[in-house]
Amino acid sequence: MRAILLAAGRGSRLGELTEEEPKCRTMLLGKRLIDRQLEALRAAGIREIAIVRGYRAERIQVEDVTYYTNAQWSDTNMVASLCCAASWLEQGPCLVSYTDIVYSQSAIELLLRGAPDADIAIPYSTQWRALWEARFDDPLTDAETFRLTANGDVAEIGGVPATLEEVEGQFMGLLRLTPAGWRTIRKFLDGCSASEQARMDVTSLLAGLLGQGEAIAALPYEGLWLEVDRASDLHLYEQRYRRVL
Repeated sequence: MRAILLAAGRGSRLGELTEEEPKCRTMLLGKRLIDRQLEALRAAGIREIAIVRGYRAERIQVEDVTYYTNAQWSDTNMVASLCCAASWLEQGPCLVSYTDIVYSQSAIELLLRGAPDADIAIPYSTQWRALWEARFDDPLTDAETFRLTANGDVAEIGGVPATLEEVEGQFMGLLRLTPAGWRTIRKFLDGCSASEQARMDVTSLLAGLLGQGEAIAALPYEGLWLEVDRASDLHLYEQRYRRVL
């Protein structure tokens, strides 16, 4: 199994922390975010890793990885970065990871073994609410809808929830794709305009696939997962998660 890290963006909401560094090189308790992801992947046995770079690409230097470049990083979103690694996605199954998140080896192991027949699979955090209550005054702030079908697949993702009942978990920024899953995505994107493709994020992509009746397997995850979006997140995690990080 290969893994692709999407590290093209700057992360402007982190302010001066990303003036000279891409977001993935943000420090959390003495370790860069991207190094934490690489450690989790390698601990789970992933040896072939690609990184899609963009903003301050020269600052991302890792041994024994393949690089792709999203030269349009300032005008595009995550899906455009994913498309830069199309050659890998066409060749064999791949794990895909955001680079502004923190997770443990167990999250990767779950994604490797869960729903083995699925062409598109995502883990979701069942413990999201405690994290959101610590980050926001209202846990519905910045949360997205996430609902499951009767058989446990994804039924809805990426909307704006009005109630907590609409949030059965949170997408973690991790997914697994087979070549067939990637072909399904390419077919969907071919039906979108260039501007739609450029601004599309992964949750919007997944929601679009669901809208066309495609199946997305959902894997419940109870372990460590953090999202780094603002400087206040870093301060919170340094205080609350020091023992586990």
